[in-house]
Amino acid sequence: MTYNNLPIRVAYNTTSLLSPLTGVGQYTRNLFQELKLSNDVSMLNFYGLSWTQKDLTDVSFEMQINISRLKQVVKKYIPKSYLLVKKVQQIAFTLGEKIYKPDLYHETNFLPFNFSGPTVLTVHDLSWIRFPEMHPIERVRVFNKYFEPSLRQATRIITDSEFVKQELIDVFGLRPAVINSVALAAESFFQPLDFAQSFNKLLEKGLTYKMYWLAVGTLEPRKNLQLVLRAFMGLPKSVRQRCPLVIVGMAGWNVDSLEAELRILVQSGEVRQLGYLSREDLAVVIAGAKSLIYPSVYEGFGLPLLEAMCCGVPVITSNVSSLPEVIGDAGILIEPKDVEGLMKQMQRLFDDESLCSNLGAAALQRSYQFSWNKCAKDTVQVYRAALQ
Repeated sequence: MTYNNLPIRVAYNTTSLLSPLTGVGQYTRNLFQELKLSNDVSMLNFYGLSWTQKDLTDVSFEMQINISRLKQVVKKYIPKSYLLVKKVQQIAFTLGEKIYKPDLYHETNFLPFNFSGPTVLTVHDLSWIRFPEMHPIERVRVFNKYFEPSLRQATRIITDSEFVKQELIDVFGLRPAVINSVALAAESFFQPLDFAQSFNKLLEKGLTYKMYWLAVGTLEPRKNLQLVLRAFMGLPKSVRQRCPLVIVGMAGWNVDSLEAELRILVQSGEVRQLGYLSREDLAVVIAGAKSLIYPSVYEGFGLPLLEAMCCGVPVITSNVSSLPEVIGDAGILIEPKDVEGLMKQMQRLFDDESLCSNLGAAALQRSYQFSWNKCAKDTVQVYRAALQ
């Protein structure tokens, strides 16, 4: 079924694809790849200053890194650069709306442009409200000023989890009927790999199959990496030397103290920093890990958690926000401030191979409930509801 027997002409703000892809970028990229296969949607993509019916879901890894560096320079030397850029982009967006005449606009990244027709808004979390101290002051200021008006103008709202849906109801008093929870997924190349399948890539990274702990995420306070470091350093030295801690992710906000702590541990050889990896490399590194340690303080979904589940890797994660909703009973839950508890669970996994195997199998089985195809179909249903 299509809109008036024709595909729904949907406008998308795709600027989240123009930087190293963290959670929002991964959501946008994978949703688009599925929607491109659909006969229900005709995609009109806005890339910050121009419109096209082509897409940039395959932006090169090198281009992503270069764009990220350019953004950091702009933020450093141009005060209030976000507001300036947003105003310029709104002019270009409005011009494109008049030319292309989309039926509907889907904003996948929190703050939509002004649009004359129905708007679908994806809200990934409310972390800047729940934990403002874990965000840059300017980001909190911008979101506090512009998010609620954006929320009120949306025709329909998509959340990554039932947890975020309830957050919107609790904080803003929204009617449940206008909010749809649509779960995310992981790409197909996140899958179990054996020793031979992962050997070359792990050798290149200096890693040994199933003999390292893994932490994945942007280096920022909300990801709670310092808890991982303290729990890891509480393990016996013999364990740390045999099974080092590997950290994957680019530097985010307020990481000076964390990076100083990391430098000392990296020099000891017990902690390895791999930085930002391509998706394909990340899939191999996850699949080869003994366990993913993901004790985030707050998540709207937690993609690395699901990616590890798809690889059949045991997961230790926090018992807060959306994370229990994703993992179900297929992993180990801890308090996000419990260093001792995390250390004990890591020691358990190190000592008990059968526990690792059972948890990995349970995680893989649960991961089958999530797919980008289902995410795209559920999203199209939201579009239809917004057009009624």
